[in-house]
Amino acid sequence: MASHRRPKQPSRTRVTVLTATAAAAVALTAQTAQADPKPSKSDVKAKVDKLYEEAEKATEKYNGAKEQQDKLEEQVDALQDKVARGQDELNTLRDGIGSVASAQYRSGGIDPALQLFLSADPDSYLDKASALDQMGAKQTDALAEIQAKQRTLAQQRQEAQDKLGDLADTRKELGEKKKEVQGKLAEAQKLLNTLTAKERAALSADESRANRASSRADLGNAVPASQRASAAFAAAQGKIGSPYVYGASGPSSFDCSGLTSWAYAQAGVSIPRTSQAQANAGTRISSQSDLQQGDLVIFYGDMHHVGFYAGNGQVLHAPKPGANVRYESINNMPYMFGVRI
Repeated sequence: MASHRRPKQPSRTRVTVLTATAAAAVALTAQTAQADPKPSKSDVKAKVDKLYEEAEKATEKYNGAKEQQDKLEEQVDALQDKVARGQDELNTLRDGIGSVASAQYRSGGIDPALQLFLSADPDSYLDKASALDQMGAKQTDALAEIQAKQRTLAQQRQEAQDKLGDLADTRKELGEKKKEVQGKLAEAQKLLNTLTAKERAALSADESRANRASSRADLGNAVPASQRASAAFAAAQGKIGSPYVYGASGPSSFDCSGLTSWAYAQAGVSIPRTSQAQANAGTRISSQSDLQQGDLVIFYGDMHHVGFYAGNGQVLHAPKPGANVRYESINNMPYMFGVRI
């Protein structure tokens, strides 16, 4: 006969332990979720913008090093040309001195007084001797001059080579810095990838709106700072919509100082390549109210960003990666001062 006994119920102690364990697991999961929350769209954007700023700082330093290297290479080439010409002159003098030495050797090195006594034509001999003495003195002086010149050129060449060595070290350091920033940008991209498709689309739409708004910027009745500034500003206006690219100076893409230096070059004015150097390329203007169209505008305490003053509180600049050359409010970044070229 089958048994109809009731199944054994779990003890109160066992139920209590299981309940406590489950509660602890739920609490741990909640704590983990609170400790590592998913970053919001605004958090991701803030981190990416910060990385863009760091990358721009490194890029401006790299641009400066590249500009310095180009100048040093020109100096070294000029020094090497001078050394080569000096060596040719020295060789010519040596050949001349060799001819004199050979003549003396053929004469047997006879004492000049004895040669005069034995000469059939003393007057002719004296003329030749005088000419040889003058030639020898000139050659000796010229040789001494060229040798001194050669030593100077060798010192200059060594100095240039030392500078190039220092510059190579600097460029290596900057390259490492750039790699570091690129790593941070890759990390930022991973954060962007954690956003939903809707959130990423919203960020892209914000950037597109900023680019489109540039074409509708109200510059008021801006007065150009000068004819050259007007020409440079017009050249920059012609590049609205061109993409920002690290280290680019036109004509199809730009970084911030690449745009300003390129535009002024179109106006026939050469200014330095980097924002920090451009900050010292003209007369500084402290007050925003004194700015005129075509003046440079320097931003951030370390002066790593530059643009054109456009008028009515607007700047024309190459903002950052992912953005195009466009107008923006001068108040979007910390204003330092203006520069009138």
